[in-house]
Parts: sequence; C-alpha cells; structure tokens
Amino acid sequence: MSAFRSIEHRIEHLLTTVIDFFYPPFRKIMSLELFRYGCCGGLNLILEWVLYYVFYHFIFHGKVFDMGFIAFTPHIAAFVFKFPITFLTGFWMARHISFSGSTLRGRTQIVRYLIVTVVNILINYLGLKLFVEVFHWWPTVSYVIISVICVTFSYLANKFYSFRKNKTNDGQPSADQQ
Repeated sequence: MSAFRSIEHRIEHLLTTVIDFFYPPFRKIMSLELFRYGCCGGLNLILEWVLYYVFYHFIFHGKVFDMGFIAFTPHIAAFVFKFPITFLTGFWMARHISFSGSTLRGRTQIVRYLIVTVVNILINYLGLKLFVEVFHWWPTVSYVIISVICVTFSYLANKFYSFRKNKTNDGQPSADQQ
C-alpha cells in the first residue's frame, strides 16, 4: 500500500470511528448512513466557512481579485477558490464514509457528484430568486427552507444516483461499476 493510501485509510478509519462513537443516541431516529452523511456534511460545511474566511481576509484581503481577463469581487473570489477544495473533501467523505458500499467506479461517482452539486447550486439560486424576489419572503427564512430542500435532495441523489449500490441479477457488478 502506498504512503498516500495508508494515510487516506487512517483518516477514513479515524473519522468513521469518531462519527460512529456518537451514533448510538440517534440510532432510533436515523440510519447510520444518514448520520454519517450529516456528520460529513457538517464537517465539510465548517471547512467551507474556514476556507471562505481565510480566502476572503488573508488571500484576497477583502479586495477585488483581478486575473487580467476577469475580475472577481472578494466574496465571489473566496467562493470560487474554496469551492474545488470543499468539493473534493465532500466527495471523498461521501465516497469513503457516508456511502462506502457503492459499487460504481470512482470516475462515475465524481461526475455524478458534480452533477448533484451543480443542481444544488441552481436550486439555491433559483430558490432565492423565487422566494425573495417573487414571494417577498425574508431572505434568511428563504435560505433556511432552501437549505432543507438542498440537503434532502443531495442525500437522496447521492444515495440513489452518485453512490448507488447496484448489482446485476447474477450478483456481478454491471458495466458501469467497478
């Protein structure tokens, strides 16, 4: 096993052990898979907040980031630059901790995970436009409602699409797996 794989396996084992330690009080209200998904999502969200803060305040110093051919306001630059990091950490945790039993190939999983992520971004954008600009609801209330919709959609889409567990009738993985 390569050094990278060894480190990856240790991190996976540590996270799974810690998350599973806190699961027993929640056993009656949710599955272990859903609990792991929620914990991984929470960890990734905290990482997003930290990275956004670091990029905004320490990398871009709250100023416009001009690349010559395009300029980003600091809040958008922070979002754009933290996105690939948290996309990959979210994918890794979903693949190795939340939905570790998936039989799909890694490249299939990551493309599907990206599709689910893009749909979530669209749901957020269109939902805010609808709830705030058309229905005239408060932005914070609107965002909370949209977050619940996105988390529910994301869990179901990732469970049954991005990381599904699927076998053919003879028990062998189908063509798009392994």
